Amino acid sequence: MKRMLLIVDMLNDFIDPKGVLFCGKSSREIIPVIKDLVEECKSKGDSVIYLADAHEKDDREFDRFPPHAVKGTWGAQVVPELAPDEEDLVIEKKRFSGFYGTELDGVLKDLAPDEVWVVGVCTSICVMDTVGDLCNRDIPVVVVENGVADFDEEFHRFALARMERVYGAKIIKW
Repeated sequence: MKRMLLIVDMLNDFIDPKGVLFCGKSSREIIPVIKDLVEECKSKGDSVIYLADAHEKDDREFDRFPPHAVKGTWGAQVVPELAPDEEDLVIEKKRFSGFYGTELDGVLKDLAPDEVWVVGVCTSICVMDTVGDLCNRDIPVVVVENGVADFDEEFHRFALARMERVYGAKIIKW
């Protein structure tokens, strides 16, 4: 089975305690799980794709959230513990879904994975919106429960349940 690992927004502004939108202790706790998955995927020849917020300084999203992950800043960089290798693809995004205005759709068509595994932050925002768009493309999705985190534990639990019940994503622990 050909698998793709999609790592969502594991960026300094979300994962580092000094980040503008730090997701809390739970976001730090998922790093070892994601690191282990990256190593396994690479050892099996599976694709590893990073989705990374990369906003312009005047992004309209900043009407709802404080400015974060501004393109070219420290906050928009993948945390050092999960830094991508040269062969890893990093897709910059400006909205919640990894598909909106990006090349992710074409990448998926080219790589044609049998299944996409999703990890990262925030479960109830960028993870859930990306999983919804994967499911709308009839791509089987696995969400790693202990590989996702959120600002809000209640929203986190709701998002996992919704992705499973509405989108048909398989929720597993690693």
